[in-house]
Amino acid sequence: MYELKTKQNDASVIEFIEGVENPKKREDAYRLLDIFSETTGFEAKMWGPSIIGFGSYHYKYKTGHEGDAPLVGFSPRKAKISLYFATGDPERAKLLESFGKHTSGKACVYINKVADIDESVLKQLIHQSVSFLLKTYPDSD
Repeated sequence: MYELKTKQNDASVIEFIEGVENPKKREDAYRLLDIFSETTGFEAKMWGPSIIGFGSYHYKYKTGHEGDAPLVGFSPRKAKISLYFATGDPERAKLLESFGKHTSGKACVYINKVADIDESVLKQLIHQSVSFLLKTYPDSD
C-alpha cells in the first residue's frame, strides 16, 4: 500500500532554516516563517524533510486514498521557494494575478525571493487557503 512520505515530524524548523545554504534564501525563509506564523496563528512544524507547514487537515479522496497535510506551508528549495496553498479553490487564481513575480503548478506557487511578491497578497492567499480547506475538510484543525 502507498505510504505518504510527507508527514509531520518533530524535526526543528529553525535547524532546517539554518541549514539553507544561500544566505538570501535563508533570510527569506525567516521572513516567510514570520508571515505564515502570524497570519495562520499556527506553530510551524516540519512535514517530511523539507516542508515547513502550518496547521493540518485530513483528506479522503473518492478513491479511498487519505492522509494528512499542512493547511499551508513553504519550502526554501535550491532553485526556487515553493509555497503550498489549497488546490481546487477558484479564488486562488484571482489573487495570484496581483501576487507579483511567480510561477505556479497544481499545488505549488514558486517564487525566487520574497522581494518579488506583494506580502499583503501572500497573507490573503494564506487566509483564503486555510478558510477553503477548513470548509472543505471540517474535521481539521
